[in-house]
Amino acid sequence: MIYADNAATTRMSDAALKTLIELSKETYGNASSLYTLGQRAKEVLEKARADVAEAIHAQPREILFTSGGSEADNQAIRSAAALGKAKGKTHIVSSAFEHHAVLHTLAKLEKEGFTVTLLPVHGDGLVRPQEVEEAIREDTCLVTIMYANNEIGTIQPIREIGAICHAKGVLFHTDAVQAIGHIPVDVELDNIDMLSASAHKFHGPKGSGFLYARKGIRLTNLIEGGAQERGRRAGTENVPGLAAMATALSEAEAALEERAVVTAAKRDRLIQGLSEIPHSALNGDAKKRLPSNVNFCFEGIEGESLLLLLDDRGIAASSGSACTSGSLDPSHVLLAIGRVHDVAHGSLRLSISDDITDEEVDYIVRNVREVVEYLRGFSPIWRDLCAGKKEFIL
Repeated sequence: MIYADNAATTRMSDAALKTLIELSKETYGNASSLYTLGQRAKEVLEKARADVAEAIHAQPREILFTSGGSEADNQAIRSAAALGKAKGKTHIVSSAFEHHAVLHTLAKLEKEGFTVTLLPVHGDGLVRPQEVEEAIREDTCLVTIMYANNEIGTIQPIREIGAICHAKGVLFHTDAVQAIGHIPVDVELDNIDMLSASAHKFHGPKGSGFLYARKGIRLTNLIEGGAQERGRRAGTENVPGLAAMATALSEAEAALEERAVVTAAKRDRLIQGLSEIPHSALNGDAKKRLPSNVNFCFEGIEGESLLLLLDDRGIAASSGSACTSGSLDPSHVLLAIGRVHDVAHGSLRLSISDDITDEEVDYIVRNVREVVEYLRGFSPIWRDLCAGKKEFIL
């Protein structure tokens, strides 16, 4: 099997898995306990916090451990909303192609009296900093823009957006779930106030993540109970999982540049090969994208059929976000960048890792080409396009 769905989840690294297993066997004490086994767990937990903080150039006390990116997104946005409401500021700026963990949280806040401005995303899959600046009002309490899109992989101008927010005195949050461990992230240089991340996107375990919140930001609790995480998130800490996350992140950061160069070369090889398929189009900017991400639309086919036939040929891929894979609706991300419904339905997301070979890349290209041709062979939409009854879009 050629695994090309790393944006959905990644295989745990050997080092992270070793950490998880060893700590589960030997350091299973409750980190809140006073006896030696518990204090050993506490030491491991705080070492993990320090390692995570170092990776993004933060302070350990600014790291709050969570169950993953969705929880971190919810807590960041809810916290900023509460802080804003206390000052009479109830306006939030975001983008139309955010992850649903952000969009659904914003939708709930709208029902609670907040006003949300969703900025348009241009055809290149990028948010314009000038449009962020123009959207900020006197009553704006938060701007939340993702670092890199989970479907089309485009990397947003986070540093510029953050600088605008700071100049305007507005909190800035970024969902960096797809970025952390794959491209350099520096919360200080990037002017980030809050940041969300998830371990299983960078070869760590599922169920572990973190929220960075700049010192001085008062967080609103989502989970009440014990005094864990300095009273900001109740529940016995998953010490083995969090330590394994820190191991995976440190490992990823140590080889970040080298892996990015290797992976980007394979990405570009994929893009070149798939671009040769007639009536196809790359979604998002060709260069301002994650080293691992390739997202294409193929006119005249359905993405679900493409995925199933590729799976039969030993290729694991996606048509969009794994969180919405059960939906028959076209991707909101592709609609946001201007793809029409018929074209958006025929999408393919390939998210690779640095260990994919040129031979495997070529195998993917060859099989995508063959499957697309096969599906078009009995597609009534494709027949109408070829007969001139409909106009080609791509």
